[in-house]
Amino acid sequence: MNDSAAPLSPAADPKLRRMANALRALAMDAVEQAKSGHPGMPMGMADIATVLWTQFLRFDPQAPDWPDRDRFVLSNGHGSMLLYGLLHLTGY
Repeated sequence: MNDSAAPLSPAADPKLRRMANALRALAMDAVEQAKSGHPGMPMGMADIATVLWTQFLRFDPQAPDWPDRDRFVLSNGHGSMLLYGLLHLTGY
């Protein structure tokens, strides 16, 4: 990150706060509906993921095969609801 970029946190931006809270709600709801899973990681990482996806990653839901898009690799499977929620909220 360059020195001129101001740090942005969900607490400072109502739109980001709403997105992070929506990620938490989606994770809780999905785990409850499935009667399986663990919402801890998606709930705990919602703020970080929101800032990463909205401020840093380059992607276009209308062009999912765009060669210059950034890739996000989530290595822990029990946090998959975070990724599913991010994809849902960003138009995929």
